[in-house]
Amino acid sequence: MTFKHHLPTQPFIHGVYVDAQGKERLTLRSAVDDSIITGDLQCASAADVDAAVESAKQAWLVWRDTAPDKKRETMLRFADLIVENAERLGYGDSVVTGKPPVFSISYEPNSAASLFRYFAGYTDKLFGDCIPTDSEGSLRIVRLKPLRVCAGINAFNAPLITFAMKAAPAIAAGNVLISKASEMNPFSSLMVAELAIQAGIPPGVLNVLIGTAEAGEALSHHMSIRKISFTGSVAVGRKIQIAAAKSNLKRVTLELGGKSPVIVFEDADLDTAIADACLTSFSLNGQGCVLGMRMYVHTSLAEKFVEGLKARYEAHATTITDAEANPFASPLYHHRQFESVLSFIERGKKEADLITGGSRYGGKGCYIKPAIFYKPAADAEIITKEIFGPVICIDTFQTEEEVIQKANNTEYGLGAYIYTASFDRAIRVSAKIEAGSVAVNTIQIVHETMPYGSHKREQ
Repeated sequence: MTFKHHLPTQPFIHGVYVDAQGKERLTLRSAVDDSIITGDLQCASAADVDAAVESAKQAWLVWRDTAPDKKRETMLRFADLIVENAERLGYGDSVVTGKPPVFSISYEPNSAASLFRYFAGYTDKLFGDCIPTDSEGSLRIVRLKPLRVCAGINAFNAPLITFAMKAAPAIAAGNVLISKASEMNPFSSLMVAELAIQAGIPPGVLNVLIGTAEAGEALSHHMSIRKISFTGSVAVGRKIQIAAAKSNLKRVTLELGGKSPVIVFEDADLDTAIADACLTSFSLNGQGCVLGMRMYVHTSLAEKFVEGLKARYEAHATTITDAEANPFASPLYHHRQFESVLSFIERGKKEADLITGGSRYGGKGCYIKPAIFYKPAADAEIITKEIFGPVICIDTFQTEEEVIQKANNTEYGLGAYIYTASFDRAIRVSAKIEAGSVAVNTIQIVHETMPYGSHKREQ
């Protein structure tokens, strides 16, 4: 198979691609047509993690002594290179996932670049303090010091963004980072590390490994890694938290998914609410941790909302393999996720009314017609568990108190969305929703200038 751009399959350590010391090799297939992209994806072993840590330790000595303005300059140059190489980086993502260009080439590289530009501004603004004492000629000095070697374990659905969310603040604060790319979608993460060297960031400041559970466990237990940030499942996040406690009590940041509620009140702009519901499902094919995938619609609007959403879903389903006709045409990003979503849908048919979709589309690839389930029980798996696919559940409500209770009846608390024409109601209800971020009349919820966290088990 011929590829438009080189697809690296080796770990990137101290500024170069090197053969992994571990012997595990993985085969990666295209989610578009099931073809084999590589049979030689080199997974990092504990020995490779050790090598990356030693590289990072050496790099930290250089990065520590790099002037803040130089750090800022190289980070800004890195951001520029990400944008300049957006087509190549997007190819590295979409060749595996089938992700449409509007996201792989435009949204993700630009978002990653924005994160590096934003945090570059902090390189000379991390101030300590100087506190006078009662003793003449003496001062109390507070210095903010970097943690040194940190690690980031990234998600398969948005590799460049999760890489940048971890790497940009870490290196701006004077740390160095070992990033573990998902073995399900590693190419763009490996490509972007090479651009860091071109930007002038010293070798070893950003190392990238490919890995399965062995690499993740080695990073979590490593005594020289002082912080680890993970994006992924609750089960794996719990293991990382335990490993961190059992090793050197390293600091941990976890972002573990979500099942965000969408509340559509009787005074909402129905067209906007329906359009945003479609964007939620179509944009990443439902594969986003903060997407609103359970919807609570006021009874007075429910019939029109369901009809409007169903019509758009069915129109979209006819072109989900045609990127020219549909800018959101996309499969599920990996065969493992594809099988998981189909399994959820089959079980969901016993829990709620399937209004439309939910079946495989075509004879190859990971395409699923987006599904709408209506009025599941409050404890049904289809509305309580994160599915990570194009599956929306719709329920109805009559009162504010009722919908707040339904929205908060979840183990997740990452995001929420409210549609209403009333400013007072938006402020009142958002204050009672148990979520880290709440958007009103929009699905734009994540931005580098805003905190991003959860009220519940995701963090």
